[in-house]
Amino acid sequence: MKPWPAAALTAALTAALTGAFAQAAHAAVPIDSLRVPQGFKIELLTDAVPGARAMALGRYESGKGVLYVGSMGAGKVYAVELDQGKAQRVHTLASGLALPAGVAYRNGQLFVSAVSRIVRFDAIDDRLANPPSPELVTDKLPSESHHGAKFIGFGPDGLLYVAIGVPCNVCEPSAAHGIIQRMKPDGSGAEIVARGVRNSVGFDWSPVDRALWFSDNGRDMLGDDVPSDELNRVQQPGQHFGFPYCHQGDVADPQFGEKRRCSEFVAPAAKLGAHVASLGLRFYVGSQFPAEYRNNVFVAEHGSWNRSVKSGYRVVRVVVDAQQKVVREEPFVQGFLQLDAGGRETVLGRPADVLPLPDGSLLVSDDLGGAIYRVRYAP
Repeated sequence: MKPWPAAALTAALTAALTGAFAQAAHAAVPIDSLRVPQGFKIELLTDAVPGARAMALGRYESGKGVLYVGSMGAGKVYAVELDQGKAQRVHTLASGLALPAGVAYRNGQLFVSAVSRIVRFDAIDDRLANPPSPELVTDKLPSESHHGAKFIGFGPDGLLYVAIGVPCNVCEPSAAHGIIQRMKPDGSGAEIVARGVRNSVGFDWSPVDRALWFSDNGRDMLGDDVPSDELNRVQQPGQHFGFPYCHQGDVADPQFGEKRRCSEFVAPAAKLGAHVASLGLRFYVGSQFPAEYRNNVFVAEHGSWNRSVKSGYRVVRVVVDAQQKVVREEPFVQGFLQLDAGGRETVLGRPADVLPLPDGSLLVSDDLGGAIYRVRYAP
């Protein structure tokens, strides 16, 4: 695949984003089309969450709880009432927000990212049918919409982490872009945790050593097979992961690579594949799946948008050993991308996030189908 001129790239990106924002009318994937490993079962939880992206679990007791879901083009935030692994009702908590993809829950409060702002809904679990007006947490985040949908989450330290992408395919970003930062729940005390991050749309903390792991989408227009998306591990605050000078740990950027060497940066813990668009990820700490799945990482791959042969469109399992080294990667949920007898590709769904429930099952959001699926172990 040859590099594109800047004007053509801008037009293509605009078309891709416009298509992504118009996904609400697409149907959920037929369950019979989806494949999981032997012994597992996948089922539709709900298809009433248009543009479903990141997920966060609210109050959950005795199998009953609330699942919060952000969206992209829909501009909405949803609450799904759960009862014993089934969806009972879906509420729309907010509308008209700017790319409210990120959601995070803490102590009865729901935090939602909206490009330059993070807002908070208080005592939300008890007010699903009559949600309160949002309170402003911060409005000091970058305002660009290109890579502007921000994944957020609370860490083991009680701080709110925010991923801030770069407003370009490849560029030398300002100090406010290409980072993961954390702040107090009231929005104060912001500090940078990771630099050199092109566009992370998912992170989680290891249950073994509490280190932050995050996905990062590689740049476009260097061909079908380079560079790979990255799975990264932060071992100390402020580490630099290479963008825009070095990609996938060992590929110098043709425009910026002469300025700094790849050896100066933290290499990825794993290469996830070129253009797979790795988004949400979570460590699995439940007990329902077989023991070998414990402390593994599940990653939602949204899928390529301009590769000559599509890649991604699945959920993968990344096996991590006791020393926090990646052993291997393997498919876990497949079937969102189908091939007909003539080899023609049809996209049925696009995984955006994963989230384990306390019962040990795993949820998968699909923003193309406006759906959430539940995977459980049922040998």
